[in-house]
Amino acid sequence: MSKRRLMVTGLLCVLPALSPTHGTELAYEALATAHAIVTPSASYPDYLRLVTDAAFGTPFVRVTDPGRQMLPGISCKPAYCTHRYSSAQAWNADQSLLLIANGCSGLCFLDGSTYAPLFHRTVPNECEWHPVDPALMICVAGNEVYTWNPRSDIRTAVHAFTDYTHLQFGPYKGNPSKDGTKLVVRATNRQGELVAFAYDISTQRKYPDIELANLPGRNGYCTISPSGRYVFCANATFDGTDTAYVFTTDGVQLQHWTEHHRPGHGDMTIDTDGNDVYVGISKASPDKYHIIKRRLDDGAITDLAPYGDGQHASIRNINRPGWVFVTYSGTHAEVAGHPAPFYQEVIALRIDGSGELRRVIQTRNIKYDYWSETHASPSPDGSQIVWSSNWGHPGGPVADYVARLSWPESTTAGSSAHQ
Repeated sequence: MSKRRLMVTGLLCVLPALSPTHGTELAYEALATAHAIVTPSASYPDYLRLVTDAAFGTPFVRVTDPGRQMLPGISCKPAYCTHRYSSAQAWNADQSLLLIANGCSGLCFLDGSTYAPLFHRTVPNECEWHPVDPALMICVAGNEVYTWNPRSDIRTAVHAFTDYTHLQFGPYKGNPSKDGTKLVVRATNRQGELVAFAYDISTQRKYPDIELANLPGRNGYCTISPSGRYVFCANATFDGTDTAYVFTTDGVQLQHWTEHHRPGHGDMTIDTDGNDVYVGISKASPDKYHIIKRRLDDGAITDLAPYGDGQHASIRNINRPGWVFVTYSGTHAEVAGHPAPFYQEVIALRIDGSGELRRVIQTRNIKYDYWSETHASPSPDGSQIVWSSNWGHPGGPVADYVARLSWPESTTAGSSAHQ
């Protein structure tokens, strides 16, 4: 294996050259035969040194160093230095850049395959990677939607709204449509009321307002579906129930999911049947703490994995659909009696209900607080997965790691080895 020398923050690091397909072609398993695997002890990995997961043979690299200088004058917080969230795209469209947002006093951009720090930017707005154009992010701020090139630090106005203020991208859980043309903006109208509306960047078309102020409870966020056909809004009622609404882009309500997080802490994709679906963790009967898939148009549910300690689900593998990456928390003792025998682990799970899975990495992450949650998020082609861990030390520094996963060359994105 060839090696490259990288100068990182004044230190000489040696990192094996990793191609986009370098990794482990993990075996396909089934939920019905999966069993809990005790996590073997392992020393804290050196920064930017390739190591191997002892249980699954997956190569991975620690890509951040909390409390240490990343670039001249730029240091990450000692407590955490991580990507933003499981359902936020961490890599750009061609995977040449990896974004570190938490603890970085702005946005830190790493090389997408060697993970060397490249540059830092301060953008006080909400920006998400453009899913098709690797140079751009889509941003929302004030009364404006704009695109931004992080490398050149050049922003280009898309549209300024005169009748709305306090525009937000979600907030925090918004994503553009899969082709990058549509997004949902949450804003305050002239009457001071909270609304959301779909917007088409390519045609500069604004869709009708969805009057969030008229929905029971408090809105958490709204986002566009991957196809661009639907608007999904999460609302918390005053009794603490996290419900969901599905609208057409024209503002017609299609669905109201009244159950608590059924599902939640998840992500959206287009399944093999062409349906926009939300995949996440149910927190309501009859499938409480199962991983489920729910269609946006009619609410139909497919049970994907039984009762377990699933914490977050991500389908940022937008160019390899058909799989969801699930982060499991808990301990070995806690999962002893669970039908889903995973703890402190990331798995890739087929979303067709077959129970087919691939065990990716053991996270060694102990529950402590929000910033220490693992939040595993895959790259667009599913070959890299970024995840966070305190490496078994509650309250200890939380760093980011990247695991490498190969897929059979005979398969195309979205297909299985058995097809």
